Amino acid sequence: MSQYVQTRVANGTGMITLDRPKALNSLSLDMVRALTAVLLAWRDDPAIAAVVIGSSSEKALCAGGDIRFFYECGQATPPGGSALLEDFFTEEYALNHLIHFYPKPYIALMDGVVMGGGMGIAQAGPDCRVRIVTEKTKMAMPEVNIGLFPDVGGSYFLSRLPGQLGNYLGLTGLTIGAADALYVGLADLFVPQAQMGALTALIDASPGQQLRAAIAQFAAGFAGSAGASTLEAQRAVIDHHFSAGSVAAIMDSLAGESGQFAQRALGAMQQRSPLMMCVTHALLARGARLDVADCLRMERTLVRHNFEHGEVLEGVRALVIDKDNAPVWNPPRLDQISGDMVERFFRQVWPAHAHPLRDL
Repeated sequence: MSQYVQTRVANGTGMITLDRPKALNSLSLDMVRALTAVLLAWRDDPAIAAVVIGSSSEKALCAGGDIRFFYECGQATPPGGSALLEDFFTEEYALNHLIHFYPKPYIALMDGVVMGGGMGIAQAGPDCRVRIVTEKTKMAMPEVNIGLFPDVGGSYFLSRLPGQLGNYLGLTGLTIGAADALYVGLADLFVPQAQMGALTALIDASPGQQLRAAIAQFAAGFAGSAGASTLEAQRAVIDHHFSAGSVAAIMDSLAGESGQFAQRALGAMQQRSPLMMCVTHALLARGARLDVADCLRMERTLVRHNFEHGEVLEGVRALVIDKDNAPVWNPPRLDQISGDMVERFFRQVWPAHAHPLRDL
């Protein structure tokens, strides 16, 4: 068990606490393995009726994968050749699949930062999930900012958001709060951060078999308290611009509007990896036609190609290693990207019988 994953059981509820506060609970391989082990054990344990995942810090549930680890692995070996890196993404995506199909209520306390890999451990399937946000929630799928793409099942859950909301979130990588998360369908309930202690006490005191109902009743007292959704107010703008047929067309459309919202989206996209925005656009279109397992298998293929290309290594270098915030994207401009460059990311790496996620 990882030192950063604490577990306990009370009244038939298994409680997981991520405890790596200095790294905002960024997921290491050991943490992925610890989460997988405990969720498998509790899945088949009749004494466990529900699972809750939260954090020891109000600053974050989970900020994503450990990108310093990605960089170190990518630098230490031939591109895409690190066994530890391969293991991380294979096991993380298998964990995402396990959570999506978890047969017991799965309650995610999405207080503070919930980004990337943090979304992957919070977005359980619709039959069992309870996703709770607070006014301090900072949610995003920001992978294009580091030269990656929305993974951990993002090709599935983003592509199924209403209208063009998935394209907006995936291509801009911008952060949203509680009201927007509730509006787009990436959260279920709102609880003020000041009431999270009371919620935790309620979880401890309630029988696991009655936990979902108890939480719903508790949160009902705060219905409507999350405030107004910016994305709801801007929905027509989002659907208009992000329905354009390509990343270049979307950016051209945004450039033609002077509104602050459109200009902020355009400004964000101008900083992202042009190639990975194009890959993301194609990924979400494909993901809309696939089930969860095939989405994760597709993402696993893209990860291998991405590290071989090196885009994510450059993005992480610029953001967290050298901190110059000046990534040299390859290619640097949208007009240099061909359809074949994008298609290359989707070409099979393994035959179906040998795919690392073949058993999902």
